[in-house]
Order: sequence, then C-alpha cells, then structure tokens
Amino acid sequence: MSEFVIPCPPQSALPVADSDKKFPVRRIWCVGRNYADHAREMGHDPDREPPFFFSKPADAIVSSNSVLAFPSMTSNLHHEVELVVAIGVGGKEINSESALEHVWGYGVGIDMTRRDLQAQAKKLQRPWEMGKGFDQSAPVSALRSVSEIGHPAEGRIWLKVNDSIRQDGNLNMQIWNVGETISHLSAFVELGAGDLIMTGTPAGVGPCSAGDTLEGVIEGIGRVTVSYVDELS
Repeated sequence: MSEFVIPCPPQSALPVADSDKKFPVRRIWCVGRNYADHAREMGHDPDREPPFFFSKPADAIVSSNSVLAFPSMTSNLHHEVELVVAIGVGGKEINSESALEHVWGYGVGIDMTRRDLQAQAKKLQRPWEMGKGFDQSAPVSALRSVSEIGHPAEGRIWLKVNDSIRQDGNLNMQIWNVGETISHLSAFVELGAGDLIMTGTPAGVGPCSAGDTLEGVIEGIGRVTVSYVDELS
C-alpha cells in the first residue's frame, strides 16, 4: 500500500538524443538578461551586473515536435530561445573554475513568456510567476551529453517563427558564461542532479500566435520545434 494519499505525479523528463534513455527533470532555473543586445531591447543597461534568476515548474517541460494549445490569459506570447544546461552532479557554492564538472549535458530551450502579464507584474512590482512559470512554458530539445559534445562556449543560436528568422546570435555573446552562471546560482540554492538552467536569450524576442510553428536551433547541440493552435481537439 502506498504511503501517499493521492497518486504521485509523473516524473518530468527529457529524452537523450540518439538513446532510449531519459534525463529526469528536478527543477528549472532561468537566467534573466544574459545577452547585452537583449538587455538593450528590453530597455535595460547591459553592463555586467550580477545575474538574477527566476524559475519554472518542472512540469512546464514540453518535448520537441509537440502541438500546443495557445496559452490562456495572454494576447502577447513571446519566444526566447536559450541554451539549456542539464546538471548531473549537485552542489552548493560551486567555484566557477570547477563548475563545468557538474554539467551532464546541453539542450535547446524556448522560454515562452506571457509578456503582457510579465510587464504588468513589473509595473506593479509583483512576482513574474504567471508571466514565466505557466503550463507548457518550457519547450526543450533532446539533450546531448558532455561526453558527446563537450562544453560549447560558442556557436550560432537562432529561432524561426514559421519561415522567418526572428532571433540570431552566438553563445559567445553571453554576459555570464555557463561556469559563472552555475557558480552564482549555487550561492543562492543548492543545485541537484536533474536541475536545468536556461541561460538567457539573444535579441529579437517577439510575439507568436496560434497557427505559428517555432523552431529553435543551436549549432552543434540540436533543435526544438513546437506549434501552436487555437485549441486541441
């Protein structure tokens, strides 16, 4: 007999590329404004201020090639393509020089954002949760392991809406690299195996609508594709 009074929720997980294995997702951490050009387009100074973080629930994960109902409570849904870091070994107050030893692998994610709700929350000095941490707000590709691809420090990152390129940058444009990001984040929370870190987005974020297909790609890592419809049948 189970010790729990209701059925346990399913374990969120991502596929591993070219494998029948899966990567269990524990938590999702996100870095805000980690590309100078994106900081500028959002009206902020891109100077190297300390990074800040927000989170999404683990069950916000969406696998690539999914068809999604357009989210409720928004008329301004934005895309933000990002490098995703998959933590394989946890730790607290991790040194930036050894931080990459904690990484299991990498993927491509899209931080979907209800921009109108986020903007309203900012104006009222309230939390962003309903603008960032909503259902199906974290499409992520299959992951690739460090043993396969190493630690990519540069490479083209771009996103298309239908056939139009909206975002186009390079991983080497990040203000805080992966090791530094892990070090900063682990000073606030103890990271655990299964944590994902979405590392920020280059310029070009913008709206998408029902009927659109989004494709995010990072050179040498992979791609994630999702389509939005008015409602699922």
